[in-house]
Amino acid sequence: MTAHDARLHAFRSDLADARLKGEVSAERFVAGRPARISASVADIRNAPRADAGVNTQALFGDDVLVFEDAEGWAWIQAERDGYVGYVANTMLGGRDHAPTHIVSVPRTFLYPGPDLRFPIAGQLSMGSTVTVTGAAETRGTHYAVLPSGEAIIAGHLRPIGEIAADYVAVAETFLGTPYLWGGTSGFGIDCSGLVQLAMRMADKNVLRDSDMQAASIGEPLEPGPDYAGLRRGDLVFWKGHVAAMTDAETMIHANGHTMLVSREGLKDAIARIGYLYGGPTGFRRP
Repeated sequence: MTAHDARLHAFRSDLADARLKGEVSAERFVAGRPARISASVADIRNAPRADAGVNTQALFGDDVLVFEDAEGWAWIQAERDGYVGYVANTMLGGRDHAPTHIVSVPRTFLYPGPDLRFPIAGQLSMGSTVTVTGAAETRGTHYAVLPSGEAIIAGHLRPIGEIAADYVAVAETFLGTPYLWGGTSGFGIDCSGLVQLAMRMADKNVLRDSDMQAASIGEPLEPGPDYAGLRRGDLVFWKGHVAAMTDAETMIHANGHTMLVSREGLKDAIARIGYLYGGPTGFRRP
């Protein structure tokens, strides 16, 4: 009855999002319950089991809709990019406060109070959103204070709505970050996760997986002979992979070759990747 992508639409044979009624077949339709990610990073899995594969991740402060909560697992859809999957229900909380700030550095620490000498209470990735209700200064260091009384280095945040000018410059701050299949955070990230998070910080909300990005970001490009005409910010796609050009000849990508976010020459990457996966499948300009 449907050609909907199950990664982006919440439907199963027994249960579906009420907004899909009439479009998909299901025994029961429910409206999603609003919730918010309360864990530093929440793995979104393809089944409600701890050993199930991780398709993607949600970050602290991300809003989700919950369609089912059973036996310790919630079936959710992330509101920001529409991704559907299962998270441990201990990683969900309410939407008690409207977020005011976003983490703007790859990683930062959460302290139990405004003092960097305190044992940390947690850690947050770039893209995590928080509510700042106060400010404090201890020994010359400025802190943003959250409703819980916890504190973050103020310089690691920026107000929501203040955007980066160059998404590639954001991606470059992740150089050396470990590659993680399904990762979307400063603690571990994959190729399309890097593109998505960097673009988000530049106020460009894009879809999650590389095939989705290859079909939807910007406009398709046809480079000239020997890949001439590419410029900073252009995207190069392979089957299951994406990289962003940092200039006409060099790209940045999270990759399983170095297992890091790395720079690599485009022609070197094409030669290296080709014997396993073939040549580039497309180019796009955001």
